[in-house]
Amino acid sequence: MAMAVAQQHRESSSVSINKHLDAGKYVRYTAEQVEALERVYAECPKPSSLRRQQLIRDYPILSNIDPKQIKVWFQNRRCREKQRKESSRLQTVNRKLTAMNKLLMEENDRLQKQVSQLVCENGYMRQQVQSAPASTADGSCESAVTPPHSLRDANNPAGLLSIAEETMSEFLSKATGTAVDWVQMPGMKPGPDLVGIFAISRSSCSGVAARVCGLVSLEPTKIAEILKDRPSWLRDCRSLEVFTMFPAGNGGTIELIYTQMFAPTTLAAARDFWTLRYTTSLDNGSLVVCERSLSGSGAGPSAAAATQFVRAEMLPSGYLIRPCEGGGSIIHIVDHLNLEAWSVPEVLRPLYESSKVVGQKMTMAALYYARQIAKETSGEVVYGLGRQPAILRTFSQRLSRSFNDAVNGFNDDGWSIMNGDGAEDVIVAVNSTKNLVAGPSHSNSLSFLGGILCAKASMLLLNVPPAVLVLFLREHRSEWADFNVDAYSAAALKTSTSAYPRPMRFTGSQIIMPLGHTIEHEEMLEVIRLEGHSLTQEDAFMSRGIHLLQICRGTDENAVGACSELIFAPIDEMFPDDAPLLPSGFRIIPLDSKSVELHSAPGSPCSDMQDTMAVNRTLDLASSLEVAPATNETSGDTSSSCNTRSVLTIAFQFPFENGLQDNIASMARQYLRSVISSVQRVAMAISPEFSPTVGPKLSPGSPEALTLAHWICQSYSYHLGTELLRSDSLAGDSILKHLWHHPDAILCCSLKSLPVFMFANQAGLDMLETTLVALQDITLDKIFDESGQKALFCDFTKIMQQGFTCLPAGICMSIMGRHVSYEQAIAWKVRAAASENTVHCLAFSFVNWSFV
Repeated sequence: MAMAVAQQHRESSSVSINKHLDAGKYVRYTAEQVEALERVYAECPKPSSLRRQQLIRDYPILSNIDPKQIKVWFQNRRCREKQRKESSRLQTVNRKLTAMNKLLMEENDRLQKQVSQLVCENGYMRQQVQSAPASTADGSCESAVTPPHSLRDANNPAGLLSIAEETMSEFLSKATGTAVDWVQMPGMKPGPDLVGIFAISRSSCSGVAARVCGLVSLEPTKIAEILKDRPSWLRDCRSLEVFTMFPAGNGGTIELIYTQMFAPTTLAAARDFWTLRYTTSLDNGSLVVCERSLSGSGAGPSAAAATQFVRAEMLPSGYLIRPCEGGGSIIHIVDHLNLEAWSVPEVLRPLYESSKVVGQKMTMAALYYARQIAKETSGEVVYGLGRQPAILRTFSQRLSRSFNDAVNGFNDDGWSIMNGDGAEDVIVAVNSTKNLVAGPSHSNSLSFLGGILCAKASMLLLNVPPAVLVLFLREHRSEWADFNVDAYSAAALKTSTSAYPRPMRFTGSQIIMPLGHTIEHEEMLEVIRLEGHSLTQEDAFMSRGIHLLQICRGTDENAVGACSELIFAPIDEMFPDDAPLLPSGFRIIPLDSKSVELHSAPGSPCSDMQDTMAVNRTLDLASSLEVAPATNETSGDTSSSCNTRSVLTIAFQFPFENGLQDNIASMARQYLRSVISSVQRVAMAISPEFSPTVGPKLSPGSPEALTLAHWICQSYSYHLGTELLRSDSLAGDSILKHLWHHPDAILCCSLKSLPVFMFANQAGLDMLETTLVALQDITLDKIFDESGQKALFCDFTKIMQQGFTCLPAGICMSIMGRHVSYEQAIAWKVRAAASENTVHCLAFSFVNWSFV
């Protein structure tokens, strides 16, 4: 009976469908049919013709529906899904626009109040000038210069609550009011799809301060939980310890906190803070987390635990988190610090007196991190290798933290300074207690190691863009690194027998695993493979190369106050999540061109602290960086790039076995000095002040670049009977310019037993994938394959007798191992103009070259 009813139902449905089709109307599907189609759509939103026919066979309930109608149903279903997603996206954008509009209106009101206040102050000052000597007090920062509270007021909960309430009041006046004279941070513009509103304090305000307002798609309590865990997002935070916590009686909590901050370079001491943190809710549902220093250097942990730190002061700072309608929060972040700039060398004081640096490293980092967590929570961020975002963040944080640990070398971590070799350019520290034992998933135990040794140095760079230098170091590792040393570090971390670097041939690096980057693209995490080939048969097992986990930050040339870093560590090929990391690398911090004068009398704490730090500070290597003195006579612009300065910190870590400490220390010193020399050459090459048209010496004993260009063109014309360049470009300085931009790759090499390149035009540098400085380390045999070397050897006698030769089409190689094809290569002798019998070098021109 039931089967008969079902059959009758299908027949009636078929008649109804056919009637609609005949009438030209759309098909009305039954609930059962829609359910079947939705089930298929969930598995395959866009089925093929064969899949639709299979669908009809699998579901008899659809047998009477035309296949074209099923195709139309899937098209409509996909369209509805797209419209739903677009509607959801537009609603999200609308909520962001609404919240941002509210934020901008509040910011406009605050600016209006600030204008009114400034007008009143201006009128008051005019009256004072006319009637009495002007007062030097700055009313706009009155609440910001309140001295830190003494622990005498914190002996009882009532005293702490009073301090907490006062801290919150001052913080809110900074976050939403005019207690600090805020100005827009350069280069930052508001917008819902960007970050928010950025501001920094004027120099007239006590200390340095930065302020950020932005949108975060998380609940206020979640944001507060994230930001209170400062070591998880602030790379410069070494530790944060809560000594005391108790309820405030109004639903809030009060905490006494001791915080230690890493020093960014070897030239300055680290900072620590002893603060009170107050967390509470406001009547409007907002959440407040505010913090301030309690007292001076006498508070907090014992002096013995903080001997390597300078006690800094945190003025009322914190987070104001307000819930938004429809989800998410508007967050106001204020960081106001006094970093005791008197305790650092004068060249570094701009780093400690810059509100832009605080904004970039702390305030913006907090908002970026909260937004990153929000993106990951919503599933908008996808990472490779199947790893969770939290695991990749852990790798990034471990790299940065261990590098900071090596740069600072704290005594309580087991670091101690080794005696030097007479020179003061490199500091070598040793740590025999460093724990490098891997986790349970890692097969090799590293407890056999005698310890870790770190060679480090800092130097001043002039006229070198940090972002450009870091990118160069990342992309051209062969120009500064020694593969033997890298192989040694990797082998020592993987095997139980530490040995000196084995003879290897370094052939380049390759990024094999781009793991991910943050949403603001200020950081890249990747795995690179350094490929090497053993030169001896017994070491053939090492020829597979080594792997490095690498983080690159601050590559945006337009970022304000950004710190550029390249940090890397050897890892196992299996890349376990708990792999031990021993990072090394580079950190470049830009310094403001304009420094603020500090007044400190002789015998003040300033001079005493600097004397104390002199023992642990590396030598300023600016004197060994040969950069032409900057002058503004020609440009007339006092803010030009010739005033840009930055401090470069280099640190390399090496494991060692017991008994080999002194040998590894000697090797580390020598290696770091070679790296410093290479980086200085690269810095000179990429400096805006350097140009081939200036005519620098190419190498010891070489003529000026302009002179060599004349010799190259004159010798080409003499030997081949034709001009290398157009006749109208052979006058004056233009000959070097035209030779430099010639489309064919032109290279010059010496006439030594092992010919070394000494000059190349831009096309030649591009073909070899190198720079003018690193070119001088490349020999002629490295760019030709075996057949090319044979052809060159056969024609070498012809070159010396006839003066030139033409090589047929062939293949050569760049220093990165890439093959380059060329249609023809012309080689000729370059004669010195002063003597026709003196051959200065050999020149090569590779015609119509291209990468294979």
